[in-house]
Amino acid sequence: MQIVFNFIILSIFLIDAIHSISFHLPIGTKKCLKEEIHKDTMVTGDYDITAVPGFSTHLDVKDTKGHTLYNKEDAIKGKFAFTTEEYDIFDICVETKLPHDQQKHHLSAQQTSKEVTIKIKHGVETKDYDALAKANKLKPLEVELSRLEDLSTAIVSDFAYMKEREEEMRSTNESTNNKVLYFSIFSMGCLMSLAIWQVLYLRRYFKAKKLID
Repeated sequence: MQIVFNFIILSIFLIDAIHSISFHLPIGTKKCLKEEIHKDTMVTGDYDITAVPGFSTHLDVKDTKGHTLYNKEDAIKGKFAFTTEEYDIFDICVETKLPHDQQKHHLSAQQTSKEVTIKIKHGVETKDYDALAKANKLKPLEVELSRLEDLSTAIVSDFAYMKEREEEMRSTNESTNNKVLYFSIFSMGCLMSLAIWQVLYLRRYFKAKKLID
């Protein structure tokens, strides 16, 4: 039982680590990360960008509709947070701008790129269990149990969401199949009507030409 409990705790820490990413951003380029978030979910982010004198970095967080959720010019180190109003895919874009009066080939090796580290948390991951433990004077085991309870609730919510999406997709497939069936029946009716009309027309034509009795 203890082994299982330790495995679950380790899994929680691994889940937190998955959302941390670090990369090198060349000067004068833009890179965007996409994050798929469910409705009514709290999202927090921490970023740390290497400071290079004379070169500013622009950090921008937007949804698919173009709404700006966070915007920071000359971003170096900081945090952002927002709560989603609906299911969407969010873009976290980082752009390092090259001054107009400076050519890229004049830069030194240390100035050609910046190191960017971004850590994204959402849902149960955003909850501060250390603050909760201090406020309620909880023991470490009680804190972990609370974390497991929240994680279980989040998993159940995800499964409910997946089931809802599955039902929507099944409903869409059934509706599409019915439309295809009705269209096929209509097409067959049109073809049969056209074939009968052609036979009757040719029959009258041949009779008028006295080619048949």
